[in-house]
Amino acid sequence: MSELRQNIATKEWVIIATDRAKRPEGFVQAPRILTQDRPEWEADCPFCPGNEELDLEVLRIPEHGSWQLRVVQNKYPALQREGERTRSFKGVNRQISGVGYHEVLIESPRHNTCPALESGTEVSLMLEAFKIRGRELAEDPRIEQLVYFKNHGERAGTSLVHPHTQLIGLPIVPYNIRARIEEARRYFDDTGRCVFCHMLSEELKDGQRLLAETEHFVAFVLFAALSPFHIWILPRRHESSFLNATAQELADLGRLLRQMLRKLYMGLRDPHYNYLIRSAPLHDPSSEYFHWYVAIVPRVTLRAGFELGSGIFINVTTPEDDAAFLRSVDEDHPIS
Repeated sequence: MSELRQNIATKEWVIIATDRAKRPEGFVQAPRILTQDRPEWEADCPFCPGNEELDLEVLRIPEHGSWQLRVVQNKYPALQREGERTRSFKGVNRQISGVGYHEVLIESPRHNTCPALESGTEVSLMLEAFKIRGRELAEDPRIEQLVYFKNHGERAGTSLVHPHTQLIGLPIVPYNIRARIEEARRYFDDTGRCVFCHMLSEELKDGQRLLAETEHFVAFVLFAALSPFHIWILPRRHESSFLNATAQELADLGRLLRQMLRKLYMGLRDPHYNYLIRSAPLHDPSSEYFHWYVAIVPRVTLRAGFELGSGIFINVTTPEDDAAFLRSVDEDHPIS
């Protein structure tokens, strides 16, 4: 029989549709061009070496010579860096001027790579660049929330295949984030403990959905996974902001994030996915009850009318089976 499960941290419900469940192997992607099979350099790619638009560049590592990583302003930004944050209230209509930041982190000079094909050190460098830029943007009093994310593949929303991640600095705190923080605060008021720390301890004890443990992080498939292979990576140390992660933690996270994405790459044949870093608002005193983390969402199913109408997702695999499948994946040999 199908069952409904709730994520205790977000209060989101999901239907685990066991009556029409698919085996995890059923989500192995159909034959297509894999990331590793693309050319290493493309003449018309704006992110490939030789095509740099230097007037957009805000960070380069290393500073001189051949670059390993670059951060540039998005050429077509969702928000504008210049201008004042102004508010307008006219009856039921509210507006805020679209000021903020939209930056692109070009992860590698190689056109045919992604975190699953990079080293843990390279992924860690990307995280360190996120932190460098995040701390600088946090100095702008107009900015309330930083959103860090990666789109890999067309179904995840990418338009350029060259490996890149993005950082947006918003002049507001989105409702989705405020709601999560409010649930975390409510849980803390009721129990005296961080709900994310509690989830972490329970997943470690249960073990069925556990994927990997390191010195600083734990990776697992969510009990109430909204979709197949929905993974969270939680820091062991309680901390609300990604910007306060230590160098040791980022090095550790780089290796673990690469490992999780490589298992997906090898196990499902380079699926499209999003990952994002969820972190507390810049000016919110939520340190006691919120906990930053990384979420990985493979795009192997589609949202349809029921999801849009109810806000409840239907997951046609069980998180326990997904976790067992990923644990069995050989990171050096793809599943055919």
